[in-house]
Amino acid sequence: MLNFLVKTLAPRCHFVMSAGSAEEGSEWLRSHHFDLIILDISLPGQSGVSWLKELREQGFAGEVVLITAFADLDTAIESLRAGASDFILKPFRVPQILNAVKQCHERARLRKENYVLRRADASGRRHRAGLVGETPVMKALRAAIERVASVDSTILLQGESGTGKELVAREIHALSSRSAGPFVPINCAAVSPESLEIELFGHARGAFAGATRAREGLFHYAQGGTLFLDEIAELAAPVQAALLRAIEELAIRPLGSSQTVPLNLRIIAASNRNLKEEVSAARFRKDLYFRLQVVELTLPPLREHKEDIPALVRHFMERLAPTLRVEPLSISEQELSYLAQYSWPGNVRELRNLLERSLILGALNVSALYPGNSAYGTALKSRDSLDLATLEKHHILSVLESVQGDKSRAAEILGVSRRTLERRVTEWAATDAAHPERR
Repeated sequence: MLNFLVKTLAPRCHFVMSAGSAEEGSEWLRSHHFDLIILDISLPGQSGVSWLKELREQGFAGEVVLITAFADLDTAIESLRAGASDFILKPFRVPQILNAVKQCHERARLRKENYVLRRADASGRRHRAGLVGETPVMKALRAAIERVASVDSTILLQGESGTGKELVAREIHALSSRSAGPFVPINCAAVSPESLEIELFGHARGAFAGATRAREGLFHYAQGGTLFLDEIAELAAPVQAALLRAIEELAIRPLGSSQTVPLNLRIIAASNRNLKEEVSAARFRKDLYFRLQVVELTLPPLREHKEDIPALVRHFMERLAPTLRVEPLSISEQELSYLAQYSWPGNVRELRNLLERSLILGALNVSALYPGNSAYGTALKSRDSLDLATLEKHHILSVLESVQGDKSRAAEILGVSRRTLERRVTEWAATDAAHPERR
């Protein structure tokens, strides 16, 4: 029976392994990941039903098909209660076992899709929205997206925080041949370096203290689709090495496992730092940079296409007002002019955040951009000749002051990551210390 099943399933599955007992099967599970177990009830040693109960208690979430030549209704009920996905009587024909495997694969696919959708719902990023803007730079970006979407190469997106790198990645995925597969995003800066490798690659049961069950990583959930690695410059050196190996070998090995899992997905990486400069500063691997930079797109900051601000305002008003259950605001030409004068260090994300707060308050919150009691606000309103860097610095420091130095809250208001904000503040502190006359 073992030989028959292996010969039947091996041409149709990525990896098939046989075991003559539950004890032998447990050994395989300690170092390998399996999506499906076909399990006889009558085994030497521990019974199939007893082992199935143990597997479920240990957290095995894969499919299990039970087969037996001696079954009654009570046995079938006990098996299904223990967590069996299907129950097949011997003797059976090849189409029966293939149909059971197909149904298990479909259930596993639906579980994967549900997991991806739950992650998207939790982050508020489930629904796709197209790029907004008709300026030459936005038209050029859309044309570039259409070109690169048709190929399956790795893509690197570079641009400041808030320019819409995830939006562009989703657009590339939606226009690609992988659009029917999952889009799985992860912000590398939001996960601790110790946890990130497990989050990406998963781990086997017993891989480390406390790993009582195997866990599938995001590479697994992105199979057939796109894995989006945001803020990739934040990857620690060991994870950079593991990612490089995965790209080169088109395969991954979960932590603590001896099994290599082949990959069928596209990787899109993004960074708000210049990765070429990170390589020069020895903070990012050169070989990984070249692997990611097969196709590179640079997203323009909002200050380079301010003519799109009216269209963006209309877009966010139409999208946010129904969600907040409020009426859209009427924005005057003078208010649009104020928005156009601002440097937007947080780019489109900052504009969106401003409009969301304004909808909640019932009026455009221009004072958040132009603090009226400061020399900076007066200078900006009168179109003073301060350079953009100085304007940006004054505004960010003003926001920090308004929230009593709470950097997480200030980053949220500005539409940038906390790490970006901290980096800017550190750079200004170093400059001020070196040149006190420039303060």
